Amino acid sequence: METARRSVVVTGSSGIAAAAAHQLADVGDLVFVISRDASRCRQLVDSLGPQGVGWFSADLQSEVEAEAAFAAASKALGKIDAVIAVAGGSARKMGDGWLHEMSLDAWTASLNLNLVTMFLTAREAIRHMRQKGGSLVMTSSVLATSPQPENFTTHGYAAAKAAIAGWTVPLAAAYARDQIRVNTVAPGLVHTPMAMRAAEDSEIVAFAKRKQPIADGLLTADQVATAMVWLSRADGITGQVLAVDGGWAVTSTS
Repeated sequence: METARRSVVVTGSSGIAAAAAHQLADVGDLVFVISRDASRCRQLVDSLGPQGVGWFSADLQSEVEAEAAFAAASKALGKIDAVIAVAGGSARKMGDGWLHEMSLDAWTASLNLNLVTMFLTAREAIRHMRQKGGSLVMTSSVLATSPQPENFTTHGYAAAKAAIAGWTVPLAAAYARDQIRVNTVAPGLVHTPMAMRAAEDSEIVAFAKRKQPIADGLLTADQVATAMVWLSRADGITGQVLAVDGGWAVTSTS
C-alpha cells in the first residue's frame, strides 16, 4: 500500500537530520531543510533529487530568522504536513559541563542552542499546521533521564533536553483538537558530527559497546531517523517520548 506524499520540514543538515531527510525523500515526501550552515543545506537538498524542494539558512535561536525560514518553507512546499526538529547540539565548547563549574553565560548558551531553538521551531510548526493538522517530532536525549556522569556531564544540555521531553505531553494535549500530533525521540549515543569527541575516544567507544549492547556501540543516525520518520507518520500516536538508545537506559555498567 502506497503512502500519501507529504510536505516535511527538517531542521538540521547533518547527522540525524540528514538521515531523516533522505528517508523521507526515499518514500516520496517533499523535503525542505532549515539549518545555520548554508553550504550543508544546499548539499543535502541537492542530494535528495526532485524530493528536495528547498532550503533556508537560519539560526533558529533568532525569532526573526525562524519566522522567515518557516515562511519560506511554507511557500516552497505549499503546505507543511510535518516537522522533524533535530537542530541543536553540544555547548561543551561554550562551557557547558558540571553545574558547580558552569558560568551563567555557558548555561544560557546551552539553553539557547537546544531549548530556544526548539521553542521557536515548535511554535512556527504549530502556527503553520493549525488549520489542517500535522505532526511535530522533537528531539530530546537519554541523558535527560538516564545520566552517566563519567564523560557525559553537560548539565545545561541535560536541562534543555529534559524540558523538551517534559513539554511533549502538554503540547500534545493542547493541539490534539487541531489534529496536530506531538511526539519526541530521545536518542542515546549516536555516531554524528556532534559526537565526534566520543567516537574518537577509545574508552568511550568501549563504554558504548557495554551501555548500548543492542547497537553494539554507537547508534547510527539512520537508526534514530527511522524512529522519527515513523513517528511523523504514526497517525494514532501523540504525546509520547520514545527512547532510541540501543539499550542505554536498561543496561547497567556498574
